[in-house]
Amino acid sequence: MRPMRGIALKMLSIVVFFAMATLVKLTAPLIPPGEAVFFRSAFSLPVIVVWLAWRGEMPRALSTTIPMGHVWRGLIGTTSMALSFWALGLLSLPEATVIGYAAPILTVIFAAMFLGEEVRAFRITAVALGMAGVVIVMAPRLTLGPGDLTPRETLGAVVALGAAVFAALAQVQVRRLVLTEHVGAIVFWFLSTAAVLSLLTLPWGWVVPGPGTFALLVLTGILGGIGQILLTACYRHADAGVVAPFDYTSIILALSIGYLVFDEVPTLTMLAGAAIIIASGVVIIWRERRLGLRRSGRDSGLGGWGPGGADP
Repeated sequence: MRPMRGIALKMLSIVVFFAMATLVKLTAPLIPPGEAVFFRSAFSLPVIVVWLAWRGEMPRALSTTIPMGHVWRGLIGTTSMALSFWALGLLSLPEATVIGYAAPILTVIFAAMFLGEEVRAFRITAVALGMAGVVIVMAPRLTLGPGDLTPRETLGAVVALGAAVFAALAQVQVRRLVLTEHVGAIVFWFLSTAAVLSLLTLPWGWVVPGPGTFALLVLTGILGGIGQILLTACYRHADAGVVAPFDYTSIILALSIGYLVFDEVPTLTMLAGAAIIIASGVVIIWRERRLGLRRSGRDSGLGGWGPGGADP
């Protein structure tokens, strides 16, 4: 395990995926989520193939010993992707991003449940703090008082939380797969599954994009392919609980792009919830660093979440 390399790969994936999310939001008023999933998946595949060919790993890198593991990863990951794309069309960029912060928090829980990672009282407290922040962000969208209910944004909040749940489950499944499967196989078969599954949404009204929109959708796929490689590779070097809190750094990008590109001004409630979520992540990182400094050679750096680990 090389935690610092895993963290670096995670940070790069955040930047790339956030650029992709911005393009998805730009095209959301024109393109239904299922069609966006198709472009993101189909045009990511050439990136993956070129990457594998450049490494001299085609076609052996696509072989698998547990095909059903890839099927499950595809189903879970595609669901998360579709829900997150839908949420981007319903909510402001900062709000969708902050609710998505539930994913790394939930990853800690799911990694303990399904992978046997050790989560002690201190980390449980930090996770509870982070979830409290998510509740604060979502609360205004779930208020039932007269004049307060906004059906579109209420739906967006629920959809965004659902995307976070499936993203966390996908992270856990990826961590299982990297124990035996090549990174290229994990990414390739996920994107192939997502492209096929997205075609099932054709009856819900796909549209023919104009040249500009088509170019943005293709770029979405290219960025998604690059981000997927970085994200999948990071779990080879660090446990899920180590890299997951770094998702919080995207709040700077969310606030900046939301304001400059989409003219979205965050509410005080959203900022307060985001601050609590980020605080929980900082506490986790600080605690893991302190534990890492006291460990013997069996653990290093930001490690300490136990063996295994886990990510749209």
